[in-house]
Amino acid sequence: MIYFIGAGPGDPELITVKGARLIAAAGVVIYAGSLVNRQVLDGCRPEAEIHNSAGMTLDEILSVMKKAHAAGLDVARVHTGDPALYGAIQEQMDALDAAAIPFAVVPGVSSFFAAAAAVPHELTLPGVTQTVILTRVEGRTPVPAGEKLADLAAHGATMCIFLSVHLIDQVMNDLQKGGYTRETPVVVVERASWPEQQVIRGVIGDIAARVQEAGITRTALIMVGSVFGAGYTPSKLYDGSFAHGFRDNKE
Repeated sequence: MIYFIGAGPGDPELITVKGARLIAAAGVVIYAGSLVNRQVLDGCRPEAEIHNSAGMTLDEILSVMKKAHAAGLDVARVHTGDPALYGAIQEQMDALDAAAIPFAVVPGVSSFFAAAAAVPHELTLPGVTQTVILTRVEGRTPVPAGEKLADLAAHGATMCIFLSVHLIDQVMNDLQKGGYTRETPVVVVERASWPEQQVIRGVIGDIAARVQEAGITRTALIMVGSVFGAGYTPSKLYDGSFAHGFRDNKE
């Protein structure tokens, strides 16, 4: 079996129990070395064959998988965060499917959850927003029509913007075109959950300068929205006057 495993955002303790167990049992491990914390592999079998996919092509990765499958070995394909987000796993899964090689996906903790925890702050608040948009700016990978940053910003929801901090000036300009004001709160988290984690707070009007002063150019998430600065209505979940299936209304 080929297991696509989300290694989490960086802290090796944020991998799931299932993911860690499968990595420890695998005969072959292929990990995204440019992003995955190498400590995640500390539990690997001594005889495990380990490959860093940072310098490998798709064909090379698939070749290792197919060879391992033919030898009766399980493969742990370890991706950063959760592999469903910008993980480039679909082409791998489709190729395995075409070759009739079984595979499964083990979800992981995405960096946007780790970034929210680093602030710490909720991404949704009653009366402010109940929507979170996960996106990135257009670069070498284009975005479909209707998904430009300015188009998405028109919703006024919380936005988590991946893979875009190197274009921070453009990002802030696009957000304003979409309707956010210069005073909208912004939080940039570099290397969320890693020991060198850095949290930069500001507003659309000044965050670019703050980020550039901090020397942040990659491996950071941009979070934008009034949720980081607005007043809100407390949730009804724990309101004593709000009855639900697990708690009777005593009033």
